[in-house]
Amino acid sequence: YTKALKKKDLKKLKVGVPVEFFAEGLDPEVEQAVRAAIQELKALGGEIKEIQLPRTDAAVAVYYVIATAEASSNLARYDGVKFGLRAKETKDLLELYMKTRQEGFGPEVKRRIMLGTYVLSAGYYDAYYGKAQAVRTLIRQDFESAFQDVDLIVTPVTPTPAFKFGAKSDDPLQMYLSDIFTISANLAGVPAISVPCGFSQAGLPIGLQLIGRPFEEETLLRSAYAYEQSTQWRTKKPAVR
Repeated sequence: YTKALKKKDLKKLKVGVPVEFFAEGLDPEVEQAVRAAIQELKALGGEIKEIQLPRTDAAVAVYYVIATAEASSNLARYDGVKFGLRAKETKDLLELYMKTRQEGFGPEVKRRIMLGTYVLSAGYYDAYYGKAQAVRTLIRQDFESAFQDVDLIVTPVTPTPAFKFGAKSDDPLQMYLSDIFTISANLAGVPAISVPCGFSQAGLPIGLQLIGRPFEEETLLRSAYAYEQSTQWRTKKPAVR
């Protein structure tokens, strides 16, 4: 991988720009920064091509069904007996389970466990988890189709510039929607990387996401490094804390 970084241009590399990632809801400052980054990739020799990933709008719903189901299943082992924290001064096994999980998990983890337990419960498994897995396959097929025409896909990292720490802690839905551009890669099983590409007028950072084909991390890392070295964003720090 380090040998691949020596090549500082993107000649003969086809770069896909999905139209769905530049739709309504994208902050103008983010779009401006990412569009400028795309032009920089073009200047490095990349061939820019508009593509479509039509199931992008389903990604958040699919991800938060599958991810919460997996959280519920995986975290069930942390019961105070086999793994992790054990609550003290409990009367019986049931109270040990309940107190351990109350004390050991934070609000977001508890929220995901409850959602995941619901979508995996009898009568809802097929309606939610089964359908989410089916749509996940369609999302993966969108990427497979796109990668027949391009070598790399570029998108924003989030719809807005970075927000201040804790700014959305009281609104989980807004937090989840911030993931809309990155979770598609997780669902499709493709490698991705984020690099700095600018700042908002308020001094908050903006990121560029590059997505590659499965097992083609070399192309992905080379492209990200070439962009990073051709700009100075990596050397700058946010103006606010």
